Amino acid sequence: MCGIAGFIDGTINDTDKKRSIAHAMGEAMYRRGPDGGEIWLSPDHGVAFAHRRLSIIDLSSAGQQPMAASCGRYVLVYNGEIYNAAQIRAKILSQYDIKFKGHSDTEVLLEAIANWGIKDTLHHLIGMFVFAVWDKKLKRLTLCRDRVGIKPLYWSYNKGAFIFGSILKALKKHPKCPTQIDQNSIASFLRLNYIPAPQSIYQDVHKLLPGHILTFDADGDKTPKLTTYWSLDQAVRQGKNTPFSGTENEAITTLEELLEDAVAKRMISDVPFGAFLSGGIDSSTVAALMQKQSSSPIKTFSIGFEDQAYNEAQHAAHVAKHLGTEHTELYVTPAEARAVIPNLADIYDEPFADSSQIPTYLVSKLTRNHVTVALSGDGGDELFGGYRRYITAHRYGNKISHLPKFVGNLSSGIIQSLSPQTWDQIFKIVPDNKRPSHPGDTLYKLASVLGETSDGYYRKLVSNWQNPNSILNRGQEYQGILWDQTIEQSLPNNVERMQYLDTLTYLPDDILTKVDRASMAASLEARVPLLDHRVVEFSWSLPMHMKIRNGQGKWILRKVLDKYVPSGLIDRPKMGFGIPIDNWLRGPLKSWSNDLLSEQYLQKQGLLNSSLVQEKLQQHQAGTHNWQHQLWAILMLQSWLESN
Repeated sequence: MCGIAGFIDGTINDTDKKRSIAHAMGEAMYRRGPDGGEIWLSPDHGVAFAHRRLSIIDLSSAGQQPMAASCGRYVLVYNGEIYNAAQIRAKILSQYDIKFKGHSDTEVLLEAIANWGIKDTLHHLIGMFVFAVWDKKLKRLTLCRDRVGIKPLYWSYNKGAFIFGSILKALKKHPKCPTQIDQNSIASFLRLNYIPAPQSIYQDVHKLLPGHILTFDADGDKTPKLTTYWSLDQAVRQGKNTPFSGTENEAITTLEELLEDAVAKRMISDVPFGAFLSGGIDSSTVAALMQKQSSSPIKTFSIGFEDQAYNEAQHAAHVAKHLGTEHTELYVTPAEARAVIPNLADIYDEPFADSSQIPTYLVSKLTRNHVTVALSGDGGDELFGGYRRYITAHRYGNKISHLPKFVGNLSSGIIQSLSPQTWDQIFKIVPDNKRPSHPGDTLYKLASVLGETSDGYYRKLVSNWQNPNSILNRGQEYQGILWDQTIEQSLPNNVERMQYLDTLTYLPDDILTKVDRASMAASLEARVPLLDHRVVEFSWSLPMHMKIRNGQGKWILRKVLDKYVPSGLIDRPKMGFGIPIDNWLRGPLKSWSNDLLSEQYLQKQGLLNSSLVQEKLQQHQAGTHNWQHQLWAILMLQSWLESN
């Protein structure tokens, strides 16, 4: 795991200046790669690459980057892991007379590109990656990102300079990097809690989309060109056109074999490794398959909280004991969790407001004290129907979206006549093992979509602020894929449409961004076996009844896990990985939030509607409404603005 950056700027003739900029770009990514940092400069076209290294495979200098191919034509900087590097290496050696200097996956990737070409190489890869390769012959820079967007990559072309990097901090070290805030992106952020790709917080700075290739010809028309080599659309069509035709038992066996291989490949490491374990279905499945393939107890990690509504540690401990893992848990006090907040703007690099960013960082920090690589269970919800909104849509989706408007408004009004806290109290009559966590918030989310058309149903479900333009003094929200009405034609099933949209947006821009930034802030490599592209493609070949059944999601994944862990240790309402932001904003964070959201401060900045923000803040602090998520987004924006 590493950080990469670079630029092409023909206006910089001074070699020392070019080296200084490249060095600064690399140093900005130090935490992504504390084990070493190198730069490479080309005498022509003002090309420079910077790399920070977190040594995982081949710890020797033979794995050092930037790396030149044996033929001398290509130079590469790369961030990620290619899990089938050994198989690719063997295939290259069977075809060509090449002598490898070491056994790093970097060298395998580079020699594959040199001999097969970039597109053919990409189709061979199983892994997570972003890379940049300079072709000395064609004077061409090519950037590539993995299929589902596990690793990040930003780019910009401004004032004759093409700049790229793993994080915005690296790009900003180049003097021509745009730093004008994109207020339209802020509107998108307020709706979603993240800035959706390809936008970033800055105008004219973009995120490379998953499954995409960008080419930039230094001797050509100097127009960045984008193409795809893999798409979720293609995976969905393939799955629909050739659905799985075997029995349920055969489907379970196939998935188990795929997951076992995906996990095995992600256990390849020259440094200690372990797994995050929450005690839920996804992380427990990963841990179980790791333990199955290990001759000694694997290391598992979880954190716990004093507030039982947010504490999963005891569930993780039970699963760990059953599997026989070497388990480490850390109970974190509220004060220790809140101590992370001042660092969030620095860790996440641009406004980001998924509050589980705090425990994700804490568990990454804990884990890094023991290992350098950790496997995570992310992706299972999107692929196998785990989110509560999928269950609701499966049961009621069409009925909700076809309710007469007046019925929807009436039902919504009844729900909102009581506060979320009151609903939480009412739901205490439901047994613990059947009661969802935070039912009041869930009901309020349902109230927001009652009577909504199918087109707006998903958008409202995932919206933080329903009308973010109203909060901004200037700016209009980008209307991207969430407004694309053609998706309903190709995916008429409500749940499949939600899974598709989540996998394209929420998964890479929220979940994977959260894990990448949190783990990299601790210099920990996080690997996600459930997002092996072979598993993604297989999931779309399965019928819905193998995902959602009897009011539960992830049916087929549960069946795999049943072979290793008794269902009694797993069966409980989905909790999520959260913290009590609502109570904190009324208590220990009240002074901090009052300062950042004061009317005087907001008016001085001029970005937000200060009276509307103040109204929500006062209602929340009075306990009449729960605006925790909406206020957290604004607080994260304010915190970022203050530090940049």
